[in-house]
Amino acid sequence: MSRFVDRTSLTVVAGNGGNGCASVHREKFKPLGGPDGGNGGRGGDVIFVVDPGVHTLLDFHYRRQAKAGNGKQGQGALRNGAIGGDLVMAVPDGTVVLDEDGEQLADLVGAGTRFVAAQGGRGGLGNAALASTARKAPGFALLGEPGQERELVLELRSLADVGLVGFPSAGKSSLVAALSSARPKIADYPFTTLVPQLGVVSAGEQTFTVADVPGLIPGAASGKGLGLEFLRHIERCAVLVHVVDCATLEPGRDPISDIDALEAELARYTPGLGGDLGNRPRIVALNKVDVPEAAELAELVTPELAERGWPVLAISTATRAGLRELSFLMARRVAEYRAALPPPEPTRVVLHPEAVGEVPFTVSPDPEEEGAFLVRGEKPERWVRQTQFSNDEAVGFLADRLAKLGVEDALAEAGATPGAPVTIGDVTFDWEPSTPAGAYTAMGNRGTDARLDRSTRVGAAARKSARAARRDGGAEPEDEGEDGGDG
Repeated sequence: MSRFVDRTSLTVVAGNGGNGCASVHREKFKPLGGPDGGNGGRGGDVIFVVDPGVHTLLDFHYRRQAKAGNGKQGQGALRNGAIGGDLVMAVPDGTVVLDEDGEQLADLVGAGTRFVAAQGGRGGLGNAALASTARKAPGFALLGEPGQERELVLELRSLADVGLVGFPSAGKSSLVAALSSARPKIADYPFTTLVPQLGVVSAGEQTFTVADVPGLIPGAASGKGLGLEFLRHIERCAVLVHVVDCATLEPGRDPISDIDALEAELARYTPGLGGDLGNRPRIVALNKVDVPEAAELAELVTPELAERGWPVLAISTATRAGLRELSFLMARRVAEYRAALPPPEPTRVVLHPEAVGEVPFTVSPDPEEEGAFLVRGEKPERWVRQTQFSNDEAVGFLADRLAKLGVEDALAEAGATPGAPVTIGDVTFDWEPSTPAGAYTAMGNRGTDARLDRSTRVGAAARKSARAARRDGGAEPEDEGEDGGDG
């Protein structure tokens, strides 16, 4: 028998984008072929898809990490890198995706429903895409962005129409077995049901599903027993049925006190669920009336329960007494619930465009270091991730982009001085104001930037001037000595 898993944690890692390529076309008789580096491929996504053939989260219980394919690096001759393969994972209908803080990200209901759990990183641009009138042959390319990594929690909330609640050994599993073709474990000891059981019931023209969860006991909302661990499976139920054991021999128990205790536990636990179980229609099934004492007790408490506005039926799963009436009553309640629902709408793609006038970045003092600043924003952080800092020309290109965005002006207004530590994303550097964005900058060799040239090596022209100065200086004492000798 396969293991039932209805809650598990999972780490999803999307694929990294491929790096762009820095290449120059070389061909005989074409000395100025120009840049031809291709773009890197996009990283693969991690996608959850509802599959009606999957009924448990067992596969995710043994596979705690899911990683999509990485994009490939671009190549010369304008060849773009291959796109990383998406990782598509099948989940049961009714799966809820939560983040590590418990916030709901998606409620996957309906066959084929898809949810992108982690987005792949974008590929870096090659130098062919970075060429411009001012930079005709870039000696650099952009790096691919890392894929999104998230810690998720998956919960299975079964799509049952009717939920059976009751104390242990109240006969819930026997009722599911009597009404449907499901064959849950049935025994004469408490907590026989350790996992939720679903059964399909037909009554007239109506077909609906019934969920049997482990028995509830007083104090379940505080962690006692097993039932509250599986109450998420009746959260979506249209009708709740109290299955009451009228033949119990335990002292201090009777149908009224059992129902009141269960209602109190449901009320205490309801705030932890996404739905409100307190407003769901109730049906009371007084079970085991095949026992004479139980039949007398059921007849005694029926008027009091009926005063609450709940339908009350006396049933016996052993003799099948009252089961037909119960199944048709549940079918009517389910039909009323379905008729009250709004008409289903096709799944729509929701776009979230950026707000007009939204601040693209913020500059704030670094609380951990005096005189340092933090720059936060999607664009600056993404540009830093794409930059290859071992290439001076790439760093100069980053400086141009930041200056054009207004980061340098914002730093100056915030009081930053040359040499102040500035942190963008995971990179900290000493801020040196560069030329204004859009101003002409003399380009040097590929991979270099004159603004970042901090070399202390003496150039050839300087060495030549030094030699000439030494020759001139050495000649003067020699002339002075000759004159002195003649004197």
